[in-house]
Amino acid sequence: MFLYLPTVFHQTAVKEADILSATLSFEDPRAFRVKSWGELLRALAIFRLCSFSILVNNCGKLMSVTRTLLGSRGFSFLLKPTVYAQFVAGENESEISESMKKMSSLGLRPMLAVPIEEVLGESTGEKQYDKNMETMLECVKMSSSNTWSVDPMMQLKITALLSSELCVKLTTLMSQRSYNLSLLVKAMDGQHVSFPGLKENEAAHFLCGLQRLNTIAEASVNKVRVLVDAEYTYINPALSLVTMAMMMKFNKDGAWIWNTYQCYLKESRSLLLEALRLSETEGFCLGVKLVRGAYMDKERKQAEREGQEDPVHGSWEDTNNSYNGSLDLMLDVISEKPESYRIIVATHNEESVRRAAKRMEELNINKDGGSVCFGQLLGMCDHVSLTLAQEGYIVYKSVPYGSVDDTLPYLVRRAQENRTVLQGIRKERDLLRQELKHRLKLSLKGAS
Repeated sequence: MFLYLPTVFHQTAVKEADILSATLSFEDPRAFRVKSWGELLRALAIFRLCSFSILVNNCGKLMSVTRTLLGSRGFSFLLKPTVYAQFVAGENESEISESMKKMSSLGLRPMLAVPIEEVLGESTGEKQYDKNMETMLECVKMSSSNTWSVDPMMQLKITALLSSELCVKLTTLMSQRSYNLSLLVKAMDGQHVSFPGLKENEAAHFLCGLQRLNTIAEASVNKVRVLVDAEYTYINPALSLVTMAMMMKFNKDGAWIWNTYQCYLKESRSLLLEALRLSETEGFCLGVKLVRGAYMDKERKQAEREGQEDPVHGSWEDTNNSYNGSLDLMLDVISEKPESYRIIVATHNEESVRRAAKRMEELNINKDGGSVCFGQLLGMCDHVSLTLAQEGYIVYKSVPYGSVDDTLPYLVRRAQENRTVLQGIRKERDLLRQELKHRLKLSLKGAS
């Protein structure tokens, strides 16, 4: 089959120099002309603060102290027009819709992200998991029922619906035996099945979790594409098992359930190849969210603590090669079967974005065909997002929403996980400054 041709993994005779010479340029501050004065100043101030590692590394403690000193209302009053407004869409549907309409007017599409996840050791119980499911169903409804919704996407963390402890146990069991995807599909359909290796209460919880995921998938099919987030290596196999079972059931006629592949992991290429093989043999469409990854430090510390091999690539160059190789692999298969495969190139890395755009052109993949799109975080990398949108590419922004209290823990974790990205946004700061200077000059000329 075409998946195993030797040309698949970066054997396409494309030279690095050719890729970097692509016409896309992310050097023009005019991409920020759409921002208000307040938005420019806010972004500059926040990005400047994010450049100090001591602030990013200790942002959770700093916010906790600030909350204690100012009280809940004072703390919310301080954060809402600053950090919250930069990275969060809003608290209620009205605020979110206003933010999304503005985004849509700029040619960007929202990918709503419910800021709910479970940290290992903090199991919350079935009632809370059911409540989380209702919140995600509201996200499906909001994503699909508004005028700004064009081929909407949303993000989902399985650990908001299924305990991390069970995912750890499933991952351990999967190293000893294989689980048939059809078994999980039967469980989603409500059939009584037994899961080898699980105790009765664990199996009952697994069944409930699968049925919660099934409810969300049923609500989203033909409406919203659900992108399942990858998390840590000690639970990822279980998350992928569940996600692949959802794909097997719901992706027969299109890619509605997607999985995430973290290219900073040494195993990422083999996992992606296995997913391609499985989608072909089982006859379902494959949606891929391709990321570099955000848990590098924690993964390395975990491996060192347990005396295991470091799962993360040894250098930034190796991670780039992994990402670009997986990107080439997916673009090649999309060019062959665009109806069966989709990818979101989820990266702030300009080289990878240019590479994707160049390969799309060479492989005759339509910019607006839907098989390939790009993704960045809300409030960051706007010079890339806006330039891509202006050039006619499909671009999504990952958009968390909720109250200050609901989104704060999520924002703190994302800041600490993405601190290398936050500390490396000097170019975006420079472009914002250039746009600010341009406006000041125009204002002074107008006043003279």
